[in-house]
Amino acid sequence: MSDEVAHPHSRAGLAQRFGPRYRWRVLLTVMIGTMASIMASTIINVAVPDMSRVFGLGQERAQWLSAGFMAAMTLSMLTTPWLLQRFGYRHTYIGVVSLLLAGGVIGGCSQWFGLVLAMRVAEGLAAGVLQPIPAIVVMRAFGPAEQGRAMGIFGFGVVLAPAIGPSVGGVLVEWWGWRSIFFVTVPFCLVALVLARRYLPISAPGGGAVDRDGARLDVVGLLLIAIAVMALLNGMVQLHGASAATGWALLACSATALIGFVFHQKRGARPLMELRLFGHRNFALGGVVAFIYGMALFGSTYLVPVFMQIALRLPPSQAGAALLPAGFVLAATIPVAGRLTDRLPFGRIVAFGLTLLAASFLLMLTIGPASSLWWIVAWAVIGRIGLGFVLPSLNVGAMRGLPDDFISQGASTINFMRQLGGAVGISLVGIVLEWRLQVHAGDSLRAFHETFLLVGLITGAAVLAALRMGPAPPRPA
Repeated sequence: MSDEVAHPHSRAGLAQRFGPRYRWRVLLTVMIGTMASIMASTIINVAVPDMSRVFGLGQERAQWLSAGFMAAMTLSMLTTPWLLQRFGYRHTYIGVVSLLLAGGVIGGCSQWFGLVLAMRVAEGLAAGVLQPIPAIVVMRAFGPAEQGRAMGIFGFGVVLAPAIGPSVGGVLVEWWGWRSIFFVTVPFCLVALVLARRYLPISAPGGGAVDRDGARLDVVGLLLIAIAVMALLNGMVQLHGASAATGWALLACSATALIGFVFHQKRGARPLMELRLFGHRNFALGGVVAFIYGMALFGSTYLVPVFMQIALRLPPSQAGAALLPAGFVLAATIPVAGRLTDRLPFGRIVAFGLTLLAASFLLMLTIGPASSLWWIVAWAVIGRIGLGFVLPSLNVGAMRGLPDDFISQGASTINFMRQLGGAVGISLVGIVLEWRLQVHAGDSLRAFHETFLLVGLITGAAVLAALRMGPAPPRPA
């Protein structure tokens, strides 16, 4: 410990220099970088029509601006523990924020769609590494009595970005064109880099020295899970059209690669995903909840705006405005829910939030062309209140009680499960909606109602898993 304290940029040395509130400065630092990455992931959607016009893109090429980002983010999440052990907090964080910054600047200046798409993939890689880091910081730097509050404050900043991002992005695209969207993240990245050099330690998680020689990336495992994820996403997309046989072949390839990944992880000395995590009851249940929750969250994010524009025939500006109050309510709910997480059983808090989320989907069945817009706003607000209760409680509940050596792996794995669920949810909603639109030709409202019913039932299934999450056992020494 004396060596660690002696180094001015170690965790203990920085805590000694900045005092007892140092941990909050670390949380602020990682929060700003994560806000930038989340804004990069969501704000691009408002620029897709303008970019399609400029580059002459069809829907099959334009959708890769989002799909490429999501696939890269999902895969890179699993490399976060290795990067932190290999390079430490400061160098890892500065590296990925610099990559996010470069993606924004180069993407915004690009003249060719191929380069723009490459920069979106680069931004996705950076975002995937960044997103598990705050949970690792919270579990390492804060005691059990403060973890929910810390996660709530972090969540407030993170959800505020996507809540206001599309509205701000729409104005930017209208005034300055699609390039302005890429530059939105630049000031966030610059601030994050300055704070990282001041507050983040050079040490690895736990305060120990980095392991530059012993830490090796599981390349085989990363390749297998990449094949599994890419084949899964592309297979589900193929099921949309006439290439159903190709879709099923890709899904079979995904299942085979996944089985190979599991066997490889069991045999590896330094696995990419520590499967022993799922031997902890709360983490296993939390993984199930995260996957289903991701399906519902991302699936509904796609479904609700499309419902308002196609079934209700609202203009895009009005559809976006209807969802804005719900975003602000979500940002206000999260800190409150974070404080409750420190006082009440987290399984019940998560179950309560999921119940509200499921109810908001089922209430959408009452909406029709004659319904007041305020009813849509009200049901969306109910759903976002539910999200606010889930977000700070799920990570804390799943990871509390894990051994110290598993915290980094736990954070990256739980985020991976949620993101993978989101990717599956978007494809599943698209497949079911297209199917029901064909069945109910000329009655799009009924097709959307049946899809909302499916999403509500999927969310309800996660409630059962959340209720089984018990009190966390004491963390092993």
